[in-house]
Amino acid sequence: MAGIAVSATINGDSVEYLCQPDETLLDVLRDRLGLTGAKEGCGTGDCGACSVILDNRLVCSCLVLGAEAEGRRVETVEGMAHGDKLHPLQQKFLEHAALQCGICTPGFLIAAKDLLAKNPDPTEEEIRFGLAGNLCRCTGYDKIVRAVQDAATVMKGA
Repeated sequence: MAGIAVSATINGDSVEYLCQPDETLLDVLRDRLGLTGAKEGCGTGDCGACSVILDNRLVCSCLVLGAEAEGRRVETVEGMAHGDKLHPLQQKFLEHAALQCGICTPGFLIAAKDLLAKNPDPTEEEIRFGLAGNLCRCTGYDKIVRAVQDAATVMKGA
């Protein structure tokens, strides 16, 4: 069966791919484009492990069809670092040990990036609310919240 031709901007790069009508953006990113940062945790949009930013909006890529990315801009965790220089959020997640198994980490990083883009000086409550769509079974949430708070401080000074 012939696929649907899609042209999109992914992490700042123009990308073209073919996908099936029922193929999710998550599957396209992972299986067709080799961007394996986003994870499938639930397949129903409940866990946030597959979070990406689509045209400045945080979405669960397991709920978006790959064809829906036509002409749109997608940001994944792979686009956060610049070469060997980690994004402040990535650096602070490491410093605060805000990760364990790593399944949820890319989704949390993308959700935190989206939050800080919209609110560069969030309160703890705003961080917890902004990350409420992301679930972690390993760390609890305090280290993640502290990492986001610390990254926000660093990013304001940059």
